[in-house]
Amino acid sequence: MLKQSLLFSVVFCFEGFSEHQTIRLVPAKLFHKRDGLGNVFTKLKAGKDVRIAYFGGSITAQAGWRVKSLKWFQSRYPDSKISEINAAIGGTGSDLGVYRCHQDVLQHNPDLIFVEFAVNDGAALPENIWRGMEGIIRQAWQADPTTDICYVYTFRVNYEKDLDKGLCPQAASADEMLAEHYGIPSINAAMKTAELAREGKLLYVPAKDENGKEMPIPDDVVLFSKDGVHPLDGGHTVYTEVIAEALAAMADSVPGKHEIKTPYITDNWERAKLVPLSKDMMSGEWALLDPATGLGKSFQNRLPALWEATKAGAKLTFKFKGTTAALYDILGPDGGQVIITVDGSTHPKPRPRFDKYCRYHRLASLGVASNLRDEIHEVTVELHPEQPDRSSVVTEEKLKPNFDAKKYDGTGFRVGFLMLLGELVTDE
Repeated sequence: MLKQSLLFSVVFCFEGFSEHQTIRLVPAKLFHKRDGLGNVFTKLKAGKDVRIAYFGGSITAQAGWRVKSLKWFQSRYPDSKISEINAAIGGTGSDLGVYRCHQDVLQHNPDLIFVEFAVNDGAALPENIWRGMEGIIRQAWQADPTTDICYVYTFRVNYEKDLDKGLCPQAASADEMLAEHYGIPSINAAMKTAELAREGKLLYVPAKDENGKEMPIPDDVVLFSKDGVHPLDGGHTVYTEVIAEALAAMADSVPGKHEIKTPYITDNWERAKLVPLSKDMMSGEWALLDPATGLGKSFQNRLPALWEATKAGAKLTFKFKGTTAALYDILGPDGGQVIITVDGSTHPKPRPRFDKYCRYHRLASLGVASNLRDEIHEVTVELHPEQPDRSSVVTEEKLKPNFDAKKYDGTGFRVGFLMLLGELVTDE
């Protein structure tokens, strides 16, 4: 285990579970080679085809370090056909990533997986980070033990509080503990970002004058971002330079099969999976959206079969043997709300498929059952007749020109997959 300093105490409180857990923030280092990336570099040096997966949130989804690092590989190894697997979804962390790992990453046979969730996992409990991230590792190496994995740590404002002390923030520290256990390389682009800011060579966000107007950026200073999270081109260039330096230092790594070691955390989520919906789960009015138009087309790459209900009473009912169930669905401005019943016990409040960011439709997940005994459970999710409170968005939006009230009217419920820690149970 890493030599660690600065004890950080966290109290975990899950449904039906509570314990006191500690995590030590680990020293920050620009990169750790550990067991290296020998398999992918061996293929690159031999001029073989290579597929690189970029698995993360919006920082990876941007046409930034993902695109720039792919070009670095392509220019350095021109004899290889190098292609990307873009498995990044904005606003999501490893808790969703572990469920979609097979569909979005592993079925495409990657040679290398970059994993970037340390920003979106920033508010997660360390134990949940370990559960999700370890599940990803074990799923990947069960599918192919020669697949290389590399963690990439990116920056958001407030991470400098730990980085300026020479420490990884909480999520990256949790990841580093797993990385050390499994021998996974890691690259800390956030560390370089904070270092440049301390040296006066980088601004996290634009400086503003007393009137709130952005001030000019000196020619020798990099403007990292507008919001403190999502890099501009200069910020992504910083990331890419760090990544390229680290990769060059790992090019002499020794190839070999990765060992699936004793679990770091015994209840990790390696059993996590997406399960398609079937008609026998549905009652009331449901429609399979056309993947060539509208929302069906917009989300076809992640939810290839997207089902929609808009009338109250529509139900989704299923049984599973396991501990946790959720729905991989969509939030949106016309989203409704649902009532959840687990093993005959109905939750007292409806769960909205709308939130304060719902000016557009986006991927989401809805937890419906968690931390149950590992046995057979029955879940019903029913569309409620009333719309959720939309004031968090509409109060502001209706003051803008061309406000369309119809956009925020409806009880839409759109689901693509079940998310299970366990197995679906059928009556057959």
